[in-house]
Amino acid sequence: MTTEAQAQAGGEISGPTRAAVMMMLLDDDHAAALLAQLEPAELRLLGAKMCEIGEIDADAITQALQSFVDNAAQVTIGANDRVGQVRQLMTHAVGDIKADNLMQRIAPDAPRPGSSLELARWLTPHALVPLVQGEHPQALAVLLVQLDPEVAAGVLHALPDALQPQVVQRIATLGPVAPEAIAMLEDLLAQRITECHGSAALTMGGPREAADIINASVRAVEKRVMPEIARADKQLAKAIENEMFKFEHLFVLDEKSMGSLLREVDSDTLIAALKGIAADQRECFFRAMSSRAAEGVRDEIDARGRMKMAEVVEAQKAVVTAARRLAAEGTIVFGAGDDDYV
Repeated sequence: MTTEAQAQAGGEISGPTRAAVMMMLLDDDHAAALLAQLEPAELRLLGAKMCEIGEIDADAITQALQSFVDNAAQVTIGANDRVGQVRQLMTHAVGDIKADNLMQRIAPDAPRPGSSLELARWLTPHALVPLVQGEHPQALAVLLVQLDPEVAAGVLHALPDALQPQVVQRIATLGPVAPEAIAMLEDLLAQRITECHGSAALTMGGPREAADIINASVRAVEKRVMPEIARADKQLAKAIENEMFKFEHLFVLDEKSMGSLLREVDSDTLIAALKGIAADQRECFFRAMSSRAAEGVRDEIDARGRMKMAEVVEAQKAVVTAARRLAAEGTIVFGAGDDDYV
């Protein structure tokens, strides 16, 4: 059977399942950007639905898309925590460090993220309990009211029996909490996190960043650097190469290079690869063909019907493999080209 047992043989699928279907329709980057804006409980529910979901049929996809359109027609985009929303988008687009610098210029007075209280909201009870052992019931109450009820219940259950009633009593009578008390709790959590887990190192760089720099360099840099990396660490070299050569990198090839590539790719593979990208992105491929050939490929794409994403990805990988081979032979050039010109 398919999604929710075919929605009970023709019925309507649930809201969480529609959301899970929408996530599965998006590419990884867009899905990750949306997931980053959800609360922990929402992420758990949506993640569970995404794992449970079976084959997604056309009716489930139609319901999910229609639900999105209907909801979009009835809502507005609120201004609450707009700075936080922009920060999340910037972080996803350019990474933590660049986003932090950008936001300091865009909204210099806005509080910076990453507080220990914010981090605590994402921890499990098992991870939180060592951070609050031996603390005053009042501090525990202030912390627990800021957690999801399920997580707070787990922490409460792990506290000593005699302490539990005191904490619940303070939660029930908490009332206004002074900013100084929140600041003290922040400092306490930060200190305990450091004691338990050490100071987290700032994560920078990676194969993708290395690939971006090499792609932007003259080709002679790649010729010098990549063989040396391959000799020292073959797996790292492969990881960098995989980031250097992605299907979207082909969009910037000139017509001559694109023509050379297309001659190395069979028609069925090309049609499957182009099926997975937007119509306007296909134009760089069509410009390297005759008008008759381009029209024929367009017709074939339309006639192909629905395809599994795995088939599209496999076809795109085959095109990229051909491009990598031609680049190694010097037939096509990525990046800034050679150092020397004549």
